[in-house]
Parts: sequence; structure tokens; C-alpha cells
Amino acid sequence: MLDTKDETPLLVPVLAALPVSVCMVILGLPAIGLEYAAAFRILYFVACMVWILPLALLQRALWRRRCTWLVMAPVLLAVSYAMSVLNNLLGQRLAMALGLETGYRWDSLLRGLDGCWLALVAFCAFHAVGVYYLAYQRAQLRLAQATAAQRDAELRALRYQLNPHFLFNALNAVSALVAAHENRDANRMLGRVSDFLRATLSHDGRHEHALAEELALLEAYLEIEKVRLGARLRVSTRIGPGVLDAAVPYLLLQPLAENAIRHGIVPRQGGGQLDIGVTCDGEQLLVEVRNDGAPPLAPGSGGIGLPNVAERLRSMYGPMQRIDAGWRDDGRFHVRLALPLRTAAPVTS
Repeated sequence: MLDTKDETPLLVPVLAALPVSVCMVILGLPAIGLEYAAAFRILYFVACMVWILPLALLQRALWRRRCTWLVMAPVLLAVSYAMSVLNNLLGQRLAMALGLETGYRWDSLLRGLDGCWLALVAFCAFHAVGVYYLAYQRAQLRLAQATAAQRDAELRALRYQLNPHFLFNALNAVSALVAAHENRDANRMLGRVSDFLRATLSHDGRHEHALAEELALLEAYLEIEKVRLGARLRVSTRIGPGVLDAAVPYLLLQPLAENAIRHGIVPRQGGGQLDIGVTCDGEQLLVEVRNDGAPPLAPGSGGIGLPNVAERLRSMYGPMQRIDAGWRDDGRFHVRLALPLRTAAPVTS
């Protein structure tokens, strides 16, 4: 059923009339040079072209009323047949004007209608195919737009899930510093938290940005953790050549680093090492995060950071991404991401 809220462009019936008119012209070629035959061919051709407009308007009216084909087919067949009868009547009138007939031959009015009638029926078929194809394309476009809007909403929801989670953890850390009477460190940490939140809240809404921007956010976050953990947190960052302009999801590294620190390094009495590496391999951007720690006693107690990142990557890149995470033989937790390598879009003002 057509969506009657969409008006079909007038170009559609014009395009539908083209193959019909071409066929009629080709069928009329043998009549060239035959005086009277050519006159009748021209008359029928012009008459059929004139009937196309009301026939197209009738089809549109039936579509707007959401009539089924069981209703439309008999109506269109009957109307086009009546138009063919009128064409035959015009042909007899032309014959009288040319002196070929002395009056109307009512007994032969319903004969020889195949040419005109089939042409009009063919137009209705071409018109319907054109309109339904256009309606199908519009439906596909609306579906694609709805899918994109749904994906965008899901990505935003996943992204917005991170800030409250980070803020809750940061405020807990500030509270612990205040309780330990480490007021200077608490003030420094509040300042870093404020800077980090200002940077994230002023983001322009893009789901991707350059790796250089992501590293700046990561550095702001690590400054917060260094205030809290001091020498217990040791960080190593290795960035390969030519990847600073690569597009990465917004807030990709921060939740991975937070997950590593909170669930891997903090529980260790002597702290631990956090290693972050980004390189490229052919058409892929490889991100690796490794941290010291020990496997959790309770399954599924690894926080929301890693599941959030995994869900966002699946939504953004589908089968073009891979994520591998787990404890390795070296006793460290490894996260390895593979993303499609492409340059980040420039920021527009």
C-alpha cells in the first residue's frame, strides 16, 4: 500500500508515458506515406496522450483512498476502455471529415479497440510501477534514517553512561582523601575533575574524533588518578607513527584506563603498571591496554567500562571491529581493540 502522505512528482506519469508513446510511434511507422492511415495514427496517438493526464489523476485518487488492486483494476480497465471507445468515435468523426464515411457506424464502434486500450492499460502499469518504486525508495530512506537515529541515540546513551560512572568514582576518591585529612590532594583532585568534566561536557557531540584529542582527555583523567594514587600508579604510553589523526570513538581510552586502574591496580598493595599502546597495521588501528592485577574472585565484577566500550564498537563498526580481553600468562590483563583505520573528520566551527 502506498504512503498517501507523500505526493508523487508529476515527472513519474511523464516517464511512464514515454515507453507507451515510443511503442505507438514504432507501430505507426509502416503508415508513413499512406495519407489516410497516417492521419488516423496521429489522431489516436494524440488522443491517447491526452487521456494519460486524467488516467494518472484517477490512479492517484484511488491510491489516496487506499483502494486495493481488486478495486483499482476493474475501475482502470473500465475507464481506459471507455476512453478507447471515445477514441474510436473520434476516428469515425475524422473519417467523415475526410469524406471516407457519410455517418457514424455505431455497430462497429466497439471494434478494433485493442491498440488504444492496450496502450492506456500499459501506461497504468508503467505508472503504478514507477510510483511504487518511488514509494519503496522513500520507505527505504526513512528506514535508513530511523536506523541511523536509533543508532545515534544508543551511542549517546552509552556515552552518557560514562560520565556519571566516572563522577561517582571520582567523588568517592575525593571523599576518601578528605577523610584522610589530605586536603591539599583533595583540592588538587577536585581541580583535575573539574577540568576533565569541562572538557567532556563541552564536546560537540561527535561520536568520533582524532586520536590526539582522545589522548588529551586520557591525560586529563590520568592526572586525576595520579593525584589519588601517587607513586602506586605507573603509566607508559606508546603511540605509533602516523596515527594521531586517526578517528577513534569519543571516550574510548578513558573507560579502559579507569577499568584497569580501579579493578586491577588499586586492589594491589604496591599499585601497578598501566601500559597503553596505539599503532596501525595495514587498514586497522590497533589499541592495546595492559595492566597489572589479579583475576576477580566474583565473575562479572569488572565494572561497566569494558562492556560499554565493546557495545559502542559493535554499534559503530559492526564486523569491522574486534575486541579481545582477558588475563594472560604474564599475569596481566590485556585489552586489544582493532578498528578500521581512517582519518578523523576536521572540526567545523
